[in-house]
Order: sequence, then C-alpha cells, then structure tokens
Amino acid sequence: MTTLPAAPPLTQLDALESEGIHVMREVAGEFERPVLLFSGGKDSIVMLHLARKAFWPSPVPFALMHVDTGHNFPEVIEYRDRVVAEHGLRLVVASVQDAIDDGRVAERADGSRNPLQTVPLLDGITANKFDAVFGGGRRDEEKARAKERVFSLRDEFGQWDPRRQRPELWDLYNGRHKPGEHVRVFPLSNWTELDVWRYIEREQIELPAIYYSHQREVFLRDGMWLAPGGWGGPRPSEMLEVRTVRYRTVGDMSCTGAVESTASTIPEVIAEVGASRLTERGATRADDRASEAAMEDRKREGYF
Repeated sequence: MTTLPAAPPLTQLDALESEGIHVMREVAGEFERPVLLFSGGKDSIVMLHLARKAFWPSPVPFALMHVDTGHNFPEVIEYRDRVVAEHGLRLVVASVQDAIDDGRVAERADGSRNPLQTVPLLDGITANKFDAVFGGGRRDEEKARAKERVFSLRDEFGQWDPRRQRPELWDLYNGRHKPGEHVRVFPLSNWTELDVWRYIEREQIELPAIYYSHQREVFLRDGMWLAPGGWGGPRPSEMLEVRTVRYRTVGDMSCTGAVESTASTIPEVIAEVGASRLTERGATRADDRASEAAMEDRKREGYF
C-alpha cells in the first residue's frame, strides 16, 4: 500500500489566514447584512484580501464602508477608489463633514475629526441595517482593544460593554443579537503588526505609497511629525520641514504622525517593525494619547 506523504505543518501565517477566513465565512453564514470597514489602511487592506480569498471565485458578498473624516491623506483616498473600481466592490461612505453640516457633531477647536467618527459610523450602520461590522482591530495595538472578543456585541446605541462579551472557546462564535443591536467582528484579533507585514510580503499585497519611506513636508507637535493640511496645521509657531518619513498607521491627518524612516521596501519595513518597542498607535496616534482610557471611552460611545 502506498503511503502518502504527510502534509507540511501550517506556518503561523497559514494559521492566521485560516482563522481569518473562517471568521469571515461564519459571519456570511450567520448574518444578513455584514459590512467591512475600509479606510485604505494596511489592516483593512489585509481584511479585504482575506475576504476575496474566503469567497473566491464568487465576489465579496458584502459592501465596504469608509468613515470619511474629510482630512484624509490623498494617497489613501486614491488607493481606496482604485481598489473599489478594480474589484467591482460597493463602497458606502459615512461622512464626518455631512454630520457637521447637519449639526449632528461640532467641529473641534484642535481641528481633529478622528473623535467625530462615532456618529457618522453609527448612522451608517443604522441607515443600511448592517448587523455585522468587520473591523481591523488587533490585540497588540492598544490595551482597550486587547479586551475585545472576535465577535464583539454592541447594544442598540452601538455601545460596547465588556461585561456583555461572550466566551469563544474552541473558536465557537455566538452572533446572537437583539433587533437594533449589531456585532463588531475582528478577524485580525490574533495578528500583530509584524504578522500583518509578513503576510503582505508573502501575498504581495499592494499598499498606498504612504507606508514606505518618502520625502514629505511635516512639522513637529508634541513629539510627533504631522502633515500640513486643511485641518489647521501648522500653527504660526510651528515650522514646516522636509523629512524622510513613512507612516505606520493611517488615520485623520490631524492626529496621525509620521516616523522618520528610510525603509522603502517591505523587508526593510519588517526589519524596522521587528526592532520597534512601541506599538504603531502609541508611537503615531495623538488621539490615543488624550488619556489612559481614551480608546476605551470611545469604544463605550460606539467607536470601532
């Protein structure tokens, strides 16, 4: 009798990919109207890649939604629109500017619109009757996110209560929810920033050029290199400089800092990330520095 060779063991990336695809298929089977939050950042790009793999050769069976602050990096918006067109995807845009114009939120004195995303996000979920919302949160990013389950129940106001989160033994996910409630789903929960970059390298996933070293006008504020823009920076006392930088994460221009870097290729970025002792949000996101509980407070209000 011929003995078949043993299958090679799964690598860490294989296991993470398999888990992410399993989560997406579970959601497609359990929920009526899922949506994938897509900012054009690396984590949402990896999520979209997993979704395309999960349902290939069929099209992705849910829409993408971008909560648009109006203060986006131009490279990221160009990438978002191009990817949506190339793959025939449906994009829903929840606009912070529309919420400001309608009087549902008020512009902040510091110019940052990142904290204003909650209202248009929840309005977009309600208006489109989305019952499951894929997010790219990872446990290593920030301590409030480490408390999340893969399936994170939100009440009828979109709010998060850690006491209502359910056990997920043996990768069994409970998507039960009452009318008006929804579930946030995090397929990348067990990934790290380094895992994401290694997967991008393995799968040859294209990213916006902003993630690689380039020369850019920036100014220093509170120890972070911020890009100028219509959001109000720089102040008269802040000097613009041309620096060689890249971005580890992508968000509102007013609160997303660049890091000085010469890493212009994926292997160089992987080496840089592997040597870093600061998380990407801790190093480059001013909104998370507002207080020790900044992210958890926003999650309780319905953000992310």
